[in-house]
Amino acid sequence: MHGNATYSHIDAAIVSVAATEAPDVITSAEFDERLAGTYERLGTQSGLLESLAGIKERRWWPEGFTFAEAAASAGEKALEASGIDRSRVGLLIDTSVCRDQLEPSAAVTVHHILDLPSSCLNFDLANACLGFMNAMQIAGMMIDSGQIDYALIVDGEGSRRPQEATLDRLAGDDATIGDLFAEFATLTLGSGAAAMVVGRHSENPGSHRIVGGISQADTSHHQICVGTLDQMRTDTKALLDAGLHLAKQAWADVDDNRGWREADRYIIHQVSQVHTSMMCEVLGIDSTPGAVERARTNLDRAGVNSYLVTGSFTKDIERLDAYWDVAIVDPPRKGLGERGVDAVTSAAPRRIVYVACDPASLARDSRILGAAGYDLVEATPIDMFPQTYHVEIVATFDRKPLSDEE
Repeated sequence: MHGNATYSHIDAAIVSVAATEAPDVITSAEFDERLAGTYERLGTQSGLLESLAGIKERRWWPEGFTFAEAAASAGEKALEASGIDRSRVGLLIDTSVCRDQLEPSAAVTVHHILDLPSSCLNFDLANACLGFMNAMQIAGMMIDSGQIDYALIVDGEGSRRPQEATLDRLAGDDATIGDLFAEFATLTLGSGAAAMVVGRHSENPGSHRIVGGISQADTSHHQICVGTLDQMRTDTKALLDAGLHLAKQAWADVDDNRGWREADRYIIHQVSQVHTSMMCEVLGIDSTPGAVERARTNLDRAGVNSYLVTGSFTKDIERLDAYWDVAIVDPPRKGLGERGVDAVTSAAPRRIVYVACDPASLARDSRILGAAGYDLVEATPIDMFPQTYHVEIVATFDRKPLSDEE
């Protein structure tokens, strides 16, 4: 993949990030109470917002508090945290989805509230939930080109109006089960504001470089989620399926040299326990922090004399002993890849036992291991998921003799 799908920055960096939480806490239990009659009439259980989406509460702004005021409040915090003089801000972008009015732009109001200089270019950038990311890219390009020294990106959102309107509709006698699920996503929204100061990494010690990004689009799904300030209708299953497919497609184009597959943190946009777990599975990201504790418990039960090291395998390999006799690897679906194979073979184990959940990844890694001096001596498929195409494979690789005497 090439062209606009990927981009890189030279010196752009995140100088500060700030957020403002809306003060009014509204629990999912309160929503369930307002919809109790509908749940009973439709034969639907309550508590789906918490059990399915994992959302216990959300926040609302007070009546009369504008989205621009919310965005400005976060912007003020970000400026204070950056330690820079606001006269050096050359760009202000407001990426809010919510709008108080069509004209003037929200950025104009935020610019006025924050008393930014007249030389500061300001405008709105609307691209639904992706606007903030787009603004970071634009700010980074303007900084790298030398056009500006600093950029301020702000965003203020509120869910009071659409959620109150949605609750009123769903509480009506004519609400159907289809309406309930089509508008379910509306009830997962929240209210808050965020802001970021972007500057040069070389001039701001402690800042975090914006390395770059990759993006792909499938606009054939543009009707999956359509929203206004009064209503949002979403085909949640179609959104999940399309999102997973496109994410996997984009992830396949990631350049391994950037180290993204070994990152310490991954942030997934969609707010749902189901979405998060399935996205982690598709991308091969470990989503179970408790796995280490369960491993420790199982090792203790088995009486195995061992110690556990947590971290990124390819990054933290040096924390282990220099050599060991047998290595057992159980990578995610993406497999070990070249960096993983290099890491495990650096210790020159006599044997590698590879537990694979994707035959294609195992086939690729088998070739890499062969080039690294290991022969595939046995491979056993295990059908752990009957009546599906998924199959686990346990493969054994032995190190080729270094000499006739070995």
